[in-house]
Amino acid sequence: MGNAALRDIAVIEEISFDDLEGVVAVDAHNWLYRYLTTTVKWTASETYTTADGTEVANLIGIVQGLPKFFENDVTPVMVFDGGPSELKTDEIESRREQRRSYEDQLEVAREKGDEIAIAQLESRTQRLTPTIQETSRELLRLLDVPIVEAPAEGEAQAAHMVKRGDADYVGSEDYDALLFGAPRTLRQLTSKGNPELMDLEATLDRHDLTLEQLIDAAILIGTDFNEGVHGVGPKTAIKLIAEHGDLWSALEARGETVEYGDRVRALFRDPDVADDYEFETAMDPNLEAARSYVVDEWCVDAGEVERGFERIEESVAQTGLDRWT
Repeated sequence: MGNAALRDIAVIEEISFDDLEGVVAVDAHNWLYRYLTTTVKWTASETYTTADGTEVANLIGIVQGLPKFFENDVTPVMVFDGGPSELKTDEIESRREQRRSYEDQLEVAREKGDEIAIAQLESRTQRLTPTIQETSRELLRLLDVPIVEAPAEGEAQAAHMVKRGDADYVGSEDYDALLFGAPRTLRQLTSKGNPELMDLEATLDRHDLTLEQLIDAAILIGTDFNEGVHGVGPKTAIKLIAEHGDLWSALEARGETVEYGDRVRALFRDPDVADDYEFETAMDPNLEAARSYVVDEWCVDAGEVERGFERIEESVAQTGLDRWT
């Protein structure tokens, strides 16, 4: 989720993993979903489906995705979403309707035997089921990856952790991390190559805005929690806020309104986050138990995860005792 139009506003630059160190508070749902859909799209379903038909492609995704952290000087802390905001219910329902449409298309593709369309549509119909949620947490625990449970938005909690100094970066593909006040956000953690660093302070300086004004500009464009104003894109939104100072004055000047604008504003300015979390960054992964959990208990094809486990094992051996307990 998150408004991609914010990319035109944000200051983003590619950064080498060699220049990164510290703790990354990862928006776990965002990270998991990307690996889940990629795995389903490019991997035969029988490799991650149990005898009773339960699909756990997430386990392959986790094992393939974690080495990117372990092989570099960054420690992931997975921050899981709590309950969604009431303002997000429309967005969630819209995504459910889209998923239902994809499911209908998938049935047609299967009837036609269109393998390319089947692979694409199967990835688009994925969701984080209770089983995926449960098994993801358990595998992360076996690998001793720290977990924090957010009271609401995982992205907001991750930003809060960075602002408190308990993490160095937010890890998320969503540009909304800016609006939650994340000082530094790493994107492209699920892609090949180097990540991108999104810098909040540099973004505010570029446009001579406060964070509150940046939030107002985003509301004009549209967020996960509200429809934007018709005809207002990133450049126009920045110009309106610069000229008029805030959301309400900009809306008045255009003769427009934004439904629940005050609540959306408050959600970003004062999100529901927690201070009572604890985690250890020194990790002691139980690779034998993790392999058994994935392969023996959940019947995932060993060949799909062995290289990932090998990379994690090699990282433990090479990085040294300062990183691992």
